[in-house]
Amino acid sequence: MLKLNIKNETSRLKAVVLGIAKSNGPIPKVEDCYDPKSVQHVLAGTYPKEEDMIIEMEAVLAIFEKYNVEVFRPEIIEDYNQIFSRDIAFVIDDKLIKANILPDRDQEIEAINHVLSKIDQENIIKLPEECHVEGGDVMPWNDYIFVGTYSGEDYSEHITARTNIDAVIALQELFPNKTVKSFELRKDNTDPKENALHLDCCFQPIGKNKAILHRNGFLVAKEYEWLLNLFGKENVFEIDKEEMFNMNSNIFSISEDVIISEKNFTRLNTWLRKNGFTVEEVAYREIAKQEGLLRCSTMPLIRD
Repeated sequence: MLKLNIKNETSRLKAVVLGIAKSNGPIPKVEDCYDPKSVQHVLAGTYPKEEDMIIEMEAVLAIFEKYNVEVFRPEIIEDYNQIFSRDIAFVIDDKLIKANILPDRDQEIEAINHVLSKIDQENIIKLPEECHVEGGDVMPWNDYIFVGTYSGEDYSEHITARTNIDAVIALQELFPNKTVKSFELRKDNTDPKENALHLDCCFQPIGKNKAILHRNGFLVAKEYEWLLNLFGKENVFEIDKEEMFNMNSNIFSISEDVIISEKNFTRLNTWLRKNGFTVEEVAYREIAKQEGLLRCSTMPLIRD
């Protein structure tokens, strides 16, 4: 049996679900894309090739093996995108919460049934139907649970709006001893540089007390400033619009001092090393074309 344990984003990783790029399916039609960045690449003829994405994910797998992390992969569904395992479920403390994601993606959770069967069924929670939530919007950080959301009246018109206020309330009820803090994110169906698809597209805690932040991803200046004050300006690496677009905040922590990052994130990786982190660099540029990066393609189950 797996004894789930996730208190934050950076404690030593022991077990994880890593998505899979095999049998990823044909290039989608524009109208079937879930985000503006994928649309851009479909139109430009630069949508990522399956064989390139497989190579990128195998490099991450090799790093996990190097650090003795137990890795689970989804069962392959023919012609189906299963790269972003973070979207389908997330763990807080000893509970696994199934995400209510876009209806087209329901099969993805079934592909990890071999993992779910190792978990005490009482600890697997499905939120009520009206709660929309994806793992990229949910970040446990010790006494806090940070949640990216969008509460505009035009919520239903935004395919990029993935987590609603109902889900925020449900999480607070599930974890009454934690502070659930929500952040309004900027959404744009057509311009990827103005769209924070998930909270981890514009923010991520790293180490013990540091964070990566992008101001423009937050709709409410006060909420952005609250985070800045929580971590302290001197502990925050501020990314610009271009870096946000390239997913610089979507790296992944194996521990408080080891981070997997994209090799082209030169400015970020230099800063991380200067601040005492070991940076394991991988190529992940092709996967990034679908508006997801390292955090999106991993679902941690156990951290020390």
